[in-house]
Amino acid sequence: MLPASEWGSIAGTMDTKQSARASRERGPVRPVELFTASDLARFCQVDLKTIHNWSEKGEIPHFRTPGRHLRFRRLDVLDFLRKYGYAIPEALRTSKPRLVVVETDSTAMQALKRALSKRFDISGFHDPYDALIALSTLQPEALIVDLELTGFDVLRLLSRLRTLDATAHIRTIVYTKRSDVREKALAAGASDVVAKDDLAGLREALEKMMGLGGDR
Repeated sequence: MLPASEWGSIAGTMDTKQSARASRERGPVRPVELFTASDLARFCQVDLKTIHNWSEKGEIPHFRTPGRHLRFRRLDVLDFLRKYGYAIPEALRTSKPRLVVVETDSTAMQALKRALSKRFDISGFHDPYDALIALSTLQPEALIVDLELTGFDVLRLLSRLRTLDATAHIRTIVYTKRSDVREKALAAGASDVVAKDDLAGLREALEKMMGLGGDR
């Protein structure tokens, strides 16, 4: 969990009781998808010693559990496999990655869920501050956010997420009606930018990012 001072620098003062209530309403959280050294060794068809050597050399981002066991996040594994030409395994191509979607309009939120829920595990938020609080618990693979959220500096949010250890690994896709902000959003830390009404384009960008189906 991030220190309150860190979240405060992104989001300001928040109603923690409201956030706790929203969390209860969403129900139980599915465990975060992580991979072990044995998983990665199987994907790459190498021995465990090779995986540990690669990790020690910084070839693939990782972290260690309190018991000192290696763990790897989905997108870090995908990036590594793609970089070195390994096939994307079935376990990655057919899984259901977690997304956090921030959209203040209820109709637009329902449209996003209809377009994405078949391939992704979606947690939707109408309040961006509630979404920020939930990120450290949900640990999504990606954050989907409207660049034109009223009263909210999304570009600053992107920059801050990239600098915090607890959220730096989360990829962000922003959607927007504007055609002149792509470079600014990418420079701030967005992984991709899509047109707001292009739900098929958003789904395709996410499927490509997550290695669903097409990569071999």
